[in-house]
Amino acid sequence: MPISKPIPTNVITGFLGVGKTTAILHLLKHKPETERWAVLVNEFGEVGIDGSVLEGHESGQQGVFIREVPGGCMCCAAGLPMQVALNMLIARAKPDRLLIEPTGLGHPKEVLEVLGSEHYREILDLRATITLVDARKIHDARYLNHATFNQQLRVADVIVANKAEQYQPGDLPALLDYLHKTLNARSESVFPVSRGALELGWLDTSAGDDRLPDDHAAPQQFFSFAKAVDTPTEGYLGVGKESEGFYSQGWVFDADWVFDASRLYTLLSGAEAERIKGVFKTDQGVIAYDKADNVLSETRLEMSPDSRLECISSDKHALEYLEEAVIACSHSRTHYDQDAH
Repeated sequence: MPISKPIPTNVITGFLGVGKTTAILHLLKHKPETERWAVLVNEFGEVGIDGSVLEGHESGQQGVFIREVPGGCMCCAAGLPMQVALNMLIARAKPDRLLIEPTGLGHPKEVLEVLGSEHYREILDLRATITLVDARKIHDARYLNHATFNQQLRVADVIVANKAEQYQPGDLPALLDYLHKTLNARSESVFPVSRGALELGWLDTSAGDDRLPDDHAAPQQFFSFAKAVDTPTEGYLGVGKESEGFYSQGWVFDADWVFDASRLYTLLSGAEAERIKGVFKTDQGVIAYDKADNVLSETRLEMSPDSRLECISSDKHALEYLEEAVIACSHSRTHYDQDAH
């Protein structure tokens, strides 16, 4: 893989629903026009949503290349899934900057170990690891007791307290106190922001080997490398899995299916899940749906090859009714009008 100089590389991590994809979109919008950037994105679920969202936003922008590794922690199996996808992405994009987004339930320490291995020593210039965190979660024992949540904070060179506009006065001080007293993590580089507004300068903070903790237990479940689930030729395909105390259920729908946007919004607004992400061809154009902290947002996209939905919940039974309910929101199998915006 011949390259003229090592590629500046950043890992952007954070727990479910913290806004990693929004933060990456913000960075892509502000990247230097003359640079080529590549994004390797990993998702807990099997169907792959983030790649569609990023491509739907950036389809008209030059110099952005995206590849997905769906199906859980991309660093499992001695880093092979990640290395295969990463090598293909670098060969295709020949980027000036590489951004890597592990799943919110992934293990960033192992991702960093792969990137820092001898194989990539002459290829990648490992820069700052940026961890996004919602300071309000510091008051929730489910997060404080989750090993991945804590590891994401420990490995950070820069900690971004996202969604700061929603904080109460005690939330940010509680985060700083937790970082200092409990995790013994770096608390001097904590930046409160809103809507994932990362600054480009944070990417080039020097990365240090001392941020890799030794207390990480190897993941108990193996996730094989695969591309995002293909669009079915007719009907739909559902895929589910369970790991890290969470259950994921995803669906991919025939490319000709068109959904009622109003009915979808009502359905997803009332659905109970820790995380909901979807991209749908609707009667109002292509819409991305994103639900975290019980707040559902909509974003218009330029295009999508199909419709797909991914829901993550700690309650397996909370997702069982969704399949029929989502199908009920579809119109007849008419061809989608790509110009219907």
